[in-house]
Amino acid sequence: MTPPQPPALLLVGHGTRDDAGAEAFRSFTAGLRDRLPGVPVGGGFIELSPPPLADAVAELVAAGVRRFAAVPLVLVSAGHAKGDIPAALAREKERHPGISYRYGRPLGPHPALLSVLERRLDEVLDRADRAATTVLLVGRGSTDPDANSEVHKAARLLWEGRGLAGVETAFVSLADPDVAAGLERCRRLGAGRIVVLPYFLFTGVLPDRVERQAAEWAAAHPAVEVRCAGVMGATEELAELVLERYREALQGDLRMNCDTCVYRVALPGFEDRVGAVQRPHHHPDDPDHHHHHGHGHAH
Repeated sequence: MTPPQPPALLLVGHGTRDDAGAEAFRSFTAGLRDRLPGVPVGGGFIELSPPPLADAVAELVAAGVRRFAAVPLVLVSAGHAKGDIPAALAREKERHPGISYRYGRPLGPHPALLSVLERRLDEVLDRADRAATTVLLVGRGSTDPDANSEVHKAARLLWEGRGLAGVETAFVSLADPDVAAGLERCRRLGAGRIVVLPYFLFTGVLPDRVERQAAEWAAAHPAVEVRCAGVMGATEELAELVLERYREALQGDLRMNCDTCVYRVALPGFEDRVGAVQRPHHHPDDPDHHHHHGHGHAH
């Protein structure tokens, strides 16, 4: 008897208007196929970039896939990971009766990614200069305080044991402090050299904005040396981490943190989100598109 086909690995990204960033996601997805012989692998976006998630799922279903393990290719548990992606996957179940999926957890912070961040730091800074250097870790930023706190956690973990003068945190959108304010905080804390380290997987509009804003601040503060590191990229560590999340999803070992989730706990200023209804986040190219943005929650 032929053994049943293993569940497909379905990578889900948010999407970007940056062609190079979208291509990096597609290339990374293709590369995972060689690591999982016999396992169908696909990937799609919930908006902005092709292929839309609906097309990725339809292609796998056409190839006979009925079971999926979906891994969100995002670093923090913000609204996309908590609501938009699960809602989009639920919509695909309605489109393709008989399919099922398990949902993996976001990627960071994870020791493997901290190692990549350290390598990006080493590319622009000699290790001997760490003690006199402050790092500004810049995340995307979210209206979800739980997601922003995860970036602070990554910053603290990066600081521990690496001999840096300090690691501060900033955000490029939707949350404070912004890049300029983060750099100013580093300066006031006595930093004479700052490395701006983007907490992003791939290139895109927002990482470019981080670099531009850092350059603008540096031009206005010539007494402080500012260097910019690169994004993490499609590394060996990232590939292994995605496979780890895939296996976790199949085993049901998700360990998602609900203690500070605004959809479960009334945090100050976010009380109205508790129990918010989950609504799909539609891709503009998705069939039956009626665009509205709703951030619900599904664990």
